[in-house]
Amino acid sequence: MTKLISILILALVLFGGWELFKYWETFQEQKQNEKAAQVSNPDQLPGLPYQLEPSLNAAEQQGPAALRKWLAAYSNVIQDPRKAWIELDYCTMIAREDPHEAKRIFATVKKRTNPSSPVWPRIQELSGAFD
Repeated sequence: MTKLISILILALVLFGGWELFKYWETFQEQKQNEKAAQVSNPDQLPGLPYQLEPSLNAAEQQGPAALRKWLAAYSNVIQDPRKAWIELDYCTMIAREDPHEAKRIFATVKKRTNPSSPVWPRIQELSGAFD
């Protein structure tokens, strides 16, 4: 009888430890997501030289064709996470006219972006539309 009680206590302790571990993982994941979601202004993201900011704004205002040309001209100069954000903007612009191209670009951005990136919450938000 004491062996049965000992086994039961051990099982309860292991189960409690496992539940505590799962709770801790969930808490850590939420903490990372909150940290990544703190992108209040995408213009503040690193990776774009300040000299290119006016030309980017002009290209965004002119539409998807101008932004495509801008990305083709400057994609080797800009870096993530700002490059990923701009490409996601482009994906949303062309989603109706060229959904296959939008999905292709989204897949490349998603592949090269890690979950700790400040762009990751936006990728998760858009994944329903582009996956």
